[in-house]
Amino acid sequence: MAKLQKIDEVIDALFQYRAIGTDPAFSRFIPMVYEPINYNWRKEFEPEFNELFNGLMLRGDEEVERIFLAVFPTDEVLQRFIEESHPGDLLFMHHPLVMECGDPQGEWGRGFLPIHPELIAKMKEKRLSVFTLHVPLDYSRTISTSDAMAEAYGAKVVVEFFRDEKGACGVICEIPPATTEDLIEKSKEIFQIPYADLEGPSHTSITKVAIAAGCGDKVYAMKEAEKLGAQAYITGEVHCHIDNEYGKKKFDEMKEYCQTTTMSLIGVSHAASEYLVHATQLKPWFEEQFHLPVTLIPQKKWWV
Repeated sequence: MAKLQKIDEVIDALFQYRAIGTDPAFSRFIPMVYEPINYNWRKEFEPEFNELFNGLMLRGDEEVERIFLAVFPTDEVLQRFIEESHPGDLLFMHHPLVMECGDPQGEWGRGFLPIHPELIAKMKEKRLSVFTLHVPLDYSRTISTSDAMAEAYGAKVVVEFFRDEKGACGVICEIPPATTEDLIEKSKEIFQIPYADLEGPSHTSITKVAIAAGCGDKVYAMKEAEKLGAQAYITGEVHCHIDNEYGKKKFDEMKEYCQTTTMSLIGVSHAASEYLVHATQLKPWFEEQFHLPVTLIPQKKWWV
């Protein structure tokens, strides 16, 4: 067993989530999704989480016997966690909300969605803990979403990009020469996806790639990567397929940029791109740090 407080302390020592401060995205999105359904999230979630929007979201028993890892709190993920866990077990995720980003060959998504209140109630009733880490897991260069991707491609990180005042979410990497098609096939293998989303020109010899897990579908970030010499840009989402005004505006902006970019733009799904770090870096780290069994909970479908 391990103490919940000790797990929190060790996570913070590496990822510095308290020093980084309030998460800029989820400090907006959590009120945005819960307030319309009149759910008192401030009462249900831990006080510190309500200030930082990272860290311990639900506090269960202090003694932790098993850690579960997932990227999004989808119904299927939470139901499996509830069914397979024992009181005190901990679920560690990148996101505290579901995000439907859409399928480039299927239906568009609904964007951010709340966790169903009845699932929150079941986790609290069973005295389970939920811990989420968003931008601190993107910023870290020791264990991080984008660096896990670079590692999977056998890429050497040479410089950061896609930066804000607290850290960088993307990395520019050198790779052995590969074609665009090589990178697509490698992506399908790494992320266990049936297809990748592709825009821009195809190349026969790519040696420099930009990697940005999750929502790398930012034109300014892509232009920055292009200036830094990237010939391909690998990310979770090339296009935003969210079925609302915001999503359609972003889709149109990206379509315009795709007509002029010199890079091969490769999307591997938001969820899959951010799940990878859980499977390849976080799982062995948690096992080494706490000597506890660690269970991965992948989604059955990555393009959602």
